[in-house]
Amino acid sequence: MFDVAVIGAGVSGAAIARRLSAHVVSVALIERAVDVSFGVSKANSGIIHAAFHHEPSTLKARLEAAGNPMFDGLQAELGFPFRRVGIVVAAFSEEEMKTIEVLYARGVANGSPGIEIAGRDRILGLEPKLNPDVRGGLFAPSGGIIEPYRFAFALVENALANGVRLFTGWNVSAARRIADGWHIESEKGERIEARWVVNAAGLFADGVSALFGAESFTISPRKGEEYILERGCAGLPSRVVFPVPARNSKGTLVIPTVEGTVMLGPTAEEVGDKDDVSTTPENLERVFDLAARMIPQVSRRDIITSFAGLRPALPGGDFYIDLSRRAPRFVQVAGIQSPGLTASPAIAERVKGLLEADGLALPPKRDYVATLPRAPRIRELSADRLEPLVAEDHSHAHVVCRCETVSEADIVEAIRKGHTTLDGIKFYTRAGMGRCQGGFCTYRIMQIVARETGMPIESITKRGGASALVVGRLGAGGTA
Repeated sequence: MFDVAVIGAGVSGAAIARRLSAHVVSVALIERAVDVSFGVSKANSGIIHAAFHHEPSTLKARLEAAGNPMFDGLQAELGFPFRRVGIVVAAFSEEEMKTIEVLYARGVANGSPGIEIAGRDRILGLEPKLNPDVRGGLFAPSGGIIEPYRFAFALVENALANGVRLFTGWNVSAARRIADGWHIESEKGERIEARWVVNAAGLFADGVSALFGAESFTISPRKGEEYILERGCAGLPSRVVFPVPARNSKGTLVIPTVEGTVMLGPTAEEVGDKDDVSTTPENLERVFDLAARMIPQVSRRDIITSFAGLRPALPGGDFYIDLSRRAPRFVQVAGIQSPGLTASPAIAERVKGLLEADGLALPPKRDYVATLPRAPRIRELSADRLEPLVAEDHSHAHVVCRCETVSEADIVEAIRKGHTTLDGIKFYTRAGMGRCQGGFCTYRIMQIVARETGMPIESITKRGGASALVVGRLGAGGTA
């Protein structure tokens, strides 16, 4: 019997579990995928938003504004990649400048620090790579960039160090009330009991709500396609560049990632399939045309990969974070699309308050440790600092991923932290994220996983499930 079961280990669930781990309560973090952040969070654009897109009356605006300033302290404690580079919104007509005034008013009302309306010279000074046809725009200095999966991994790693139990590959299939809480079962027949349940199940929050007899609502998957340009390309801006937003989307962005690549996107397309992460040539053309309008230097020649993510949209578009009115001891955390990453630490604070209000005692934990030890990464070290590491462990000198300068020691560390799929290792170390997209390092990583875990090569997958890379062995005579 746990005090709290948090269903969903994306950034919201991870932040909630980590926040609760500071108190004397037992917490189970349940994730249907084989690793944390493998749902909505893995395809996040990696932007810390600056609280100017949404009306102050919305819950998402309030939590975005509260969450944004918390990232400096979180980075100091957990060490994930994060930089405050600022956001510019580029306007190319007088009509678009009128929308800039609306965004500015929202930002002021939401308390976005230092936000300003910028004329043409000012906006070009802030981002010299903007199209010189720009009329002006908005500047929000509190915006930033982050690696969302590294953030989620750090939250969960710290939560586990403080006593949280993680259950991956655990797809909730049934639930029933018991005297002091809930009895929860997985589709594999595994069982957990918990006094309170938090539904942070992302795209599947509607189904989880139904299983617990709670509120009826529908999560609509909204697909966003994104394209990555190689490190140091000509189209790399110094700040996040937004267009003037459309009705259902913040538009196609040009994003300098925290590790030096460029991300273009996302699109916004309502789809019916919660597993549809396909990309299309038509959207590639559309994204590049829209991005080039803002940053003319972006080039299709610089593409190294593309991907799509699905955002869990509710009717009305706002977050739904509240105690259930139908199911006792059940907290809803649903509809967490953009700016959910930015809001996640504030979402955790809100959920903590809801649990306390519902009767969960949360005495502080005296031995709580808020920090993570920093593992050295060879690409971040000078030769003088690397030399003693290599003398102690020569695997620091074995470069497995040439594009991103990832060592064998980095891969082993990821595996020992529980990341045994190629995507989990990629998100933890960046191995396979460079120009060759794993063409050089994939098999070497699989060899290291097999050596460290004892897993047969055939059982190593890209992201769990039916994503094995090796599906058989050639036998005598060349038969499979």
